Amino acid sequence: MTKIQGKVLIDTNRCKGCGLCIVECPLRVIALGEKINTKGYNYAQIEKPSECIGCANCGYVCPDSCITVYRAKKR
Repeated sequence: MTKIQGKVLIDTNRCKGCGLCIVECPLRVIALGEKINTKGYNYAQIEKPSECIGCANCGYVCPDSCITVYRAKKR
């Protein structure tokens, strides 16, 4: 069975740190960071990129469309 590796890109300047992506991630790959963006929000960041399965739940629930998910086959 082919495994899928996900890659999540977060537009940190647009993220308002609502946390919806964190709740929806089944593997808890995403967390709120300690740094703040230009708008003054703690933004979401990828804590465990190698564990991402590319399900894109985070991208679906993001109200500001800050998240893009790419999928690739693991080799």
